[in-house]
Amino acid sequence: MRASLPFLRSVILLFSIALSSVLSQAQSITSGDGKFEAGLGLGTMFFLGDLGGSAGVGKTFIKDLDVPLTKMNKGVYFNYYPVEWASLRIAGNLGYVEGDDAQAPAKGGAEMDRRERGLSFRSKISEAYIAAELYPTYFFEKYDGLKGKFRPYVVGGVGIYHFNPQTKDMDGSWVNLAPLKLEGQGFPQYPDSKPYKLTQMNVLMGFGFKYYIKERTYIGLEILHRKLFTDYVDDVSHDYYIDPIHFDQNLPAADAVVARRLYYRGTYTFPASRPYPEFAERGDPKENDAYFSTILRLGWRINNDARTKQLKCPVFY
Repeated sequence: MRASLPFLRSVILLFSIALSSVLSQAQSITSGDGKFEAGLGLGTMFFLGDLGGSAGVGKTFIKDLDVPLTKMNKGVYFNYYPVEWASLRIAGNLGYVEGDDAQAPAKGGAEMDRRERGLSFRSKISEAYIAAELYPTYFFEKYDGLKGKFRPYVVGGVGIYHFNPQTKDMDGSWVNLAPLKLEGQGFPQYPDSKPYKLTQMNVLMGFGFKYYIKERTYIGLEILHRKLFTDYVDDVSHDYYIDPIHFDQNLPAADAVVARRLYYRGTYTFPASRPYPEFAERGDPKENDAYFSTILRLGWRINNDARTKQLKCPVFY
């Protein structure tokens, strides 16, 4: 429960700042001329990280997308339009991400190292953000009103998100991984391995479209990518396994027992008692994790004065 408090405080602060910005801009227009939208979203969320992947050497972005691990994502959106071709969005999402080395194919290539590593995780994602939407085709529209209009857009912004990597223990129960410090995070024996925060910032970028089926109602589709500043959404980063003796020296006794059981879950055969770096790599510290979503949107324009006219340029459609 304590872990969620910083996230909630950050969400409240983010929404307060965004709401203040919206209200300050809204003071210059009448309530009848204000343009606001509210919407709901439902779709899929995908993880991009160290675990699983396709054949060969691991790559960034969708080359290593594990479609069988697709998870659901749902969200709410609020938009304010200071002008019709741009809007400020405040949004929140709830979703899940997952990664599993068992999803790597067994084709005899570099992917076999990941299969034999045997790591897996899941994490709930709670996210809040502010973003700007830009509608470039607005300037080519040939009639007033919204009904029947198709509006593609680009979107970008910043947000905060909370994650909590877990994996299955031997008895099938789910275990929180961050407290186990499986890569020696914060241990004096591994000064380059730093503890990670479960609530962090991200940068969002994407594109989509809206189609107004009625003057005040739209449907849409959006793809939104998140750039992260951590490699620990899956609790895997460093390219080595630590010496398990250090769990006993740095963790409570109960946690040390679980950490010893879970820090290495592979099927490698080693010439020594533990997986030394020269024989196996745990992760890839060169690239941070990421995730993205595809989401169907349903929204409503509210407080919109249909009598308000828009100035348009020459049109192509």
